[in-house]
Amino acid sequence: MPYYELAAFGAAICWSVTGLIAAGSVAALGPFAFNRLRWTVVFAILLLIVLLSGRIASVAQPGYWRIAASGILGVFLGDMMLFMTMVRLGPRRTGALFALNAPIAALLGWLFLAEELSLQASAGICLATAGIALAVLGRTGRSGQHRFEEVKGPVWIAVGMGVLAATGQATGSLMARPVMAQGFDPYVASMIRIGVAAVAQVAMMTLPVPFFRAKSKITPRIFVMTALSGIVAMVIGMTLLLFALQGGKVGIVSTLSALSPVLILPVLWVLTGARPSGTSWLGAVLAVIGMSLIFLR
Repeated sequence: MPYYELAAFGAAICWSVTGLIAAGSVAALGPFAFNRLRWTVVFAILLLIVLLSGRIASVAQPGYWRIAASGILGVFLGDMMLFMTMVRLGPRRTGALFALNAPIAALLGWLFLAEELSLQASAGICLATAGIALAVLGRTGRSGQHRFEEVKGPVWIAVGMGVLAATGQATGSLMARPVMAQGFDPYVASMIRIGVAAVAQVAMMTLPVPFFRAKSKITPRIFVMTALSGIVAMVIGMTLLLFALQGGKVGIVSTLSALSPVLILPVLWVLTGARPSGTSWLGAVLAVIGMSLIFLR
């Protein structure tokens, strides 16, 4: 049973809905205040889990500094750029750009970790990545006028942010992979990653820069939706990803966890009442074929 690959796919399921859950809160608070609130809530939850389960001694496991560095790259930089992109492009197109972390991670894993991929696994990664891009960047279909499809500001700036988000996620996974492969506790790893990201975000928001300020006050609804997005994406999704990195190769794990843009299509259909375009469904089929090649290799 491919437990690590299934865990990576589980992370994709979590992330397929969190963008939609978070979209309203990100627009209301701005990406900086949103992430500060989300990371603070998630860190508190993970700290409670670690304390109650007796995992606190694992914090000092060898390699914790690499986990912290992966938090700066993958969470602080990656998540911050991800939600800045989402404000400008919406969750669907942002998902396509973020899916670039899969081929980037596969290349980095090959260059720096000597992770060899079979021809079938490489074909699966290529097919899944192409399918994700086609599913998300194809015609919008009948949902094109929905607020989730709205584009704000210059597209090239948003694309640059999306590529930075994908690169941050890929390099964060690369940093964490050797430590996780040695058996580092995934809950403790998630807590460390979120903790350093939250500290960095709070420090950044103390700077006298208006751009970093919260756009509005936190209402009970915004708090609940932000906390919910953090629980699904990080307490569950990130922990599944880190577990997957214990035994799965960086390129394969990143590809499977990047399937969330494909999984989001039926969710968008339900929320908007508009069927995605034929090209989006074709991309979804290609992504599923690629995923099958990875699972059946």
